[in-house]
Formats: sequence, C-alpha cells, structure tokens
Amino acid sequence: MANLSLSILVFLILSLLIQQNECANIDVYELKRGDFSIKVTNYGATVLSVMLPDRNGKVDDVVLGYDSVKDYSNGTTYFGALVGRVANRIGDARFTLNGVVYHLSANDGNNTLHGGKTGFSTVIWTVKDHKADRFPGDVSVEVTYMLIGTNKLALRMKAKPKNKATPINLASHTYWNLAGHNSGDILSHTIQLLASKITPVNKDLIPTGQIVPVAGTAYDFLKAREIGSKILELADGYDINYVLDGTGKKHFHKAAVVHDSKSGRKMELWTNQPGVQFYTSNMIANVKGKSGSFYQKYAGLALETQGFPDAVNQPNFPSQIVSPGETYEHIMLYRFTAE
Repeated sequence: MANLSLSILVFLILSLLIQQNECANIDVYELKRGDFSIKVTNYGATVLSVMLPDRNGKVDDVVLGYDSVKDYSNGTTYFGALVGRVANRIGDARFTLNGVVYHLSANDGNNTLHGGKTGFSTVIWTVKDHKADRFPGDVSVEVTYMLIGTNKLALRMKAKPKNKATPINLASHTYWNLAGHNSGDILSHTIQLLASKITPVNKDLIPTGQIVPVAGTAYDFLKAREIGSKILELADGYDINYVLDGTGKKHFHKAAVVHDSKSGRKMELWTNQPGVQFYTSNMIANVKGKSGSFYQKYAGLALETQGFPDAVNQPNFPSQIVSPGETYEHIMLYRFTAE
C-alpha cells in the first residue's frame, strides 16, 4: 500500500484509456491528514474506506465495503466504485445518437445499469484495460481524489472523447453510514437535499421524462429531517434522482447535508452536476462486509451527484453527449465536521 502526502493537500490521480486489455497490478493507496484518511484502489477507482473522528475524537470507518479487493470484483453492490461510462440506468439498453442506434448490454433486467456488464467499476485503472461496451468511440477518463485541509475530500472526474460523440455521466457510488459502517441502519440520520424537484420513475426505475415538485410528498427534504421519518410511505425506500436547485444559477452548488446525532458527524456535499441520486441501500440483504459484519437493508446511504438518468432517451433532460474536443468534468466536494 502506498502512502501519499503533500503539505497543502494530498491527492491520487487514476486514469483509464478505454481501448484494450493489458496486464496490470491492483494496488491500494492511502491519503491521510491527521485522523482523517481514505483508502482507494485502482480496481474500479473504488473508495475502500473513509476514517473520520466523531465528536469525542473516536475514529471510525464510515463507508460500507468488503475486507479484500477480491471481494469487490465478485460483488454486486458497487460499494465505493466509480461508475460509468454512463452512470445510473439507460432504458431498454439502447439509445440513438446521430442517427445510429446503439445496443448496450442489459445487466438490470432489460436495462443498462452503471455502464453495463463491463462498466468502469469492473476494470483496473491507470492502464489501457477496457474494451468499450458498444458505446460510440473511445474515451480517456481520469479521476483525482484529494484531501484538502483537515476535513475535506474532493473528487474530480474528467473525460474526453477520442473520436466520436458519446454520452458520458460518471458517478461515485460510495455508501455512507456516519455512525460507522457496521453500526446498523441510517434511518435516524437526518438529511437535507437542496432540491425541490425529482425525476419520477416507472416500475423498472426508468425516468418517465417528467420533472415534478417534491412539496407535500415523502421525497421532500428541503428542510432537514430523519431519513426514516416518512420512508414507510414508499414502496421500498429512496432510489430517485433529485433536481438540484443550484443548477444554472452557479457552477458549484450545495447538494446535501447529512448528520448523525449519535456520533455528531456531519457531511456536506457540493457539486457542479444538475442532479443527485439518493439511495438508501434498499436492495442490500445479508451482505458480508468488513470485519465480519453483515449489512442489511438501509445499512448505508448513497448520494451520487450526476446528470439525469436515461438522459440519452429523454430529450427534455440536460444532454450528456460530449463531442471530441470537449471535456466532461464532474466535481464533488465533501466537508466533514463533528459537533
């Protein structure tokens, strides 16, 4: 494991050229500032751990995950992974671009989820290690993980098409439990989502194309409240894209604030993306995780800043098409405190 540090910030850059398979080593890297540290692997550009002190100085790992990197290659949860080329779902595993119909691998019923069967989460970064899954053209991708000061974690994802216009929508799929990864469910966490609208979905979780207000529904988190306070009004839990209110007003805007009263830990999330997928690990059941723990439903929450799901098939959603000569850039900033 490599220990990387600088006096002002510590950072790790992982890059991926979508071209061909070559042999590569899987490594684990640690970024550390005092009691605040993260571990990342170049397999799927995956976040393995985030260590944070609580209000009393007790340090815990606050992200869900597995004991070994090998477990990530066999998992189906996307714990901590960098997902793409197009995160979230594409309806019917197909889309049309410039008059050409592209058929993708269906790995979520009839739909494509998080890039398909060979998405960015299943390849080794820093090498030419991936054959395109029938998306148009080749893309070079880079993600930088940075610790800023003593309490901020930033991710910068950049992608450039090499020869054809193509959809790009990258997302970080980290599951958070601010009380500690093995502390039970997150239903007592409070969350504020700075979004007054959502993109509703059908039974297969594909957006209908509508954009509707959250006012008066269980999806309204404009004012902070416990995640579990209205979850019984839903069929299963939260798994929906929120339309962030800051979009179009300023380049970088606050998306969410999460607080755990037991530990005192608080997490603010900022982004330059128009949406954030709020997911309460509804489909996790008896998953063997770190240190012999078993994760159950609602064990963690994911906040995936992103472009809107299925935007390639929804003409009224912001476009995710990036052409050669253009650069896709996605920034996330987490600020952690304890009070």
